[in-house]
Amino acid sequence: MTTPLDSQIARFTQHLTVELRRSPLTVATYARDLASLREFLKSKGLDLDAATVDVPTLRGFLGSIVRVCDPSTMARKMSALRSFFRYLESRGVVRSNPAISLRPPRIARSAPRFLTVDETLRVVAAPSEDMGREDRLARRDRAMLELLYASGVRVSELASLSLGDVDLDARTGRVVGKGDKERRIYLGDVSRDTLLAWLDVRPTCVSAEGTQDERALFLSRFGHRLTVRQIQNVVRRYGALGVARSDLHPHAIRHSTATHLLDAGADLRGIQEMLGHASLSTTQRYTHVSLDRLMEAYVKSHPMGRARRP
Repeated sequence: MTTPLDSQIARFTQHLTVELRRSPLTVATYARDLASLREFLKSKGLDLDAATVDVPTLRGFLGSIVRVCDPSTMARKMSALRSFFRYLESRGVVRSNPAISLRPPRIARSAPRFLTVDETLRVVAAPSEDMGREDRLARRDRAMLELLYASGVRVSELASLSLGDVDLDARTGRVVGKGDKERRIYLGDVSRDTLLAWLDVRPTCVSAEGTQDERALFLSRFGHRLTVRQIQNVVRRYGALGVARSDLHPHAIRHSTATHLLDAGADLRGIQEMLGHASLSTTQRYTHVSLDRLMEAYVKSHPMGRARRP
C-alpha cells in the first residue's frame, strides 16, 4: 500500500531529476537516505507522512544511525532531509522545514590521496601485462586508465562518454559534469593511441544476439555501456596488480592528475577548469599536498632542513 510519504518521496526524486537535473547517482542516494527515514518512522509506529514529522523525530532518526555512519555520511543525510523538506515546504505540504535546525557534524578536510608519477604509470600500464585478461578487454582497460589519468575526468563522466564525444584527431573530448556543465577534456598522444587500439576491437563486444550499444565509448564484453561500478572494479584490479593497492579508486587517479600537473607548474585556474571544479577552493586542496611534499623534500635534502650534528 502506497503511503503519503512514499508519494512525497517519489515527487521529490522526480523534482531532482526533471527540474534540478541532478545526476542519477545523487537522486538514488537521496532516495535511499529518505527510505531509511521511512523505515525509522515505521519501526516507531509513527505516521508515514512528512507532514507529521517534527524536529524531535528527525533528531531521533539521526541519533539511531549516528553510530553506524561516519561524519560525511551524516552530513549528506542531513542535506537530503533539508532538501526534501524544503521542497515540501515550497509545495505547501509542510508549514515549515523541520530539518532547517539540524546541524551537521564537523568534518575534518583531509588532503586528497594520490599516487606518485611512477605508481600511476605502473597502474595505467598494468592491463598490457595482465596475462589473465582477454586482449580486447585489456585494450579497453588500458584506454580507460590512460583517459582517466590524461584528462582527470570523474568516473561518472567516463562512464557516460559516447563515441561522438571524442575527437581523436584533435585529441580532445567533451564531458558533462556536475550541475550539467559541459567542458572540454584533453587526451594526449598516448591516450589517443590506446583509444585507437580499443576501437579496433570494440566491434567484437556484442551480446549473444549480436547487438551492442552503438553510442557508448566503453563497452562490456557483452556490448553494454560500462557502469560506474564496473569501472571502479577495473581500477581496483589494476591498482592491485600495478602497485598492490586493491582499494584504489578512480578518484585517486583524478587527484593524482591534479597533483602532478601542479607539481609540474600548471596554473591553478587551468587545473580548476580542466577538472570542472565549481570553486577554486576545491582545487586549492592540491596546493596543500604539494606544499607538504615540498617540505618533506626540504627536510631531507636542504642543509638547513636537517638538525645540525654537534
